[in-house]
Amino acid sequence: MWDSILTLSSLESLLSAGVRLSVPLIYGALGETVSQKAGTLNIGLESNMIGGAFFGFAVTYWTGSLALGFLAGMIAGAVFSMLHAFISHGLGQNQSVTGTALNLFAIGITSFLFSLINTTSLYPQIVTLQNLAIPYLSDIPIIGEVFFNKDNITYIAYFMIFAVAFFLKHTVWGMELVAVGENPQASDTVGIRVLKIRYSAALFNGLMNGLAGAFLTLVQLGSFSDSVTSGRGFIALALVVFGKRNPYGIFLGALFIGMANAMQFKLQIFNIGLPAQFFTGLPYILTIAALLFSASKISTEPASLGKPYIRSAR
Repeated sequence: MWDSILTLSSLESLLSAGVRLSVPLIYGALGETVSQKAGTLNIGLESNMIGGAFFGFAVTYWTGSLALGFLAGMIAGAVFSMLHAFISHGLGQNQSVTGTALNLFAIGITSFLFSLINTTSLYPQIVTLQNLAIPYLSDIPIIGEVFFNKDNITYIAYFMIFAVAFFLKHTVWGMELVAVGENPQASDTVGIRVLKIRYSAALFNGLMNGLAGAFLTLVQLGSFSDSVTSGRGFIALALVVFGKRNPYGIFLGALFIGMANAMQFKLQIFNIGLPAQFFTGLPYILTIAALLFSASKISTEPASLGKPYIRSAR
């Protein structure tokens, strides 16, 4: 069995699938990283993702346009994220409770809306986004197939890793965002508009997670179901902690979980005497293991994370 898994072609296929499965996690964790750096803890990433997955699929199904589908998915994710920001910051409600409520609401509303589309016993299907090999780079042995024979949304994810890292470390706006997450009172005192930055970070978070959800239906699956996200929003939250809110650490963590997902599908092909439930739970088991091994006494959590800022209470 292991000889079949460890052949060069099988490893290449496994790594390529792992990268493909890591893309929604990369987008989700990058968006949440920016949000948390600004002081907002949004555990409602599942709502952003499933909203993006459904509306991305629905618009593509009706119009036949993948571009409009991705746009709709991003807008849907942004709507859920901005709703979370308004309830958390505008109304001063608990951010964790708000996120949980939005997760439940999104699952219910998308399930209902999908029932209106799916009037038969068969799941509607769309044509997914195809791969576009990068000339020369895709010809590199193993690496070329794994990283450079992918779709455009995956290539944008590579770019976003470097873009977010650069933004947070080397731009004035990124430094202001980090300052708001650490000490909103002091930031307000020197003229930084705290709520504007937090809402902007929430908007970016929603767009990224909406795109992550749309990627699931428009690139990976070509269909929608109630369980399409399968907890990926929560895994993205875990990756933010695992990667210590560093885009490069998040990328490595997402690859690890992506490979675990790919491995579970690979192992199910071979009869190794373990129940199917073990393989289904393998990515989540490894996520917990990764968090345990990455535990550190040095906290990277912004000082004001999860705390509402009320200007009149300064």
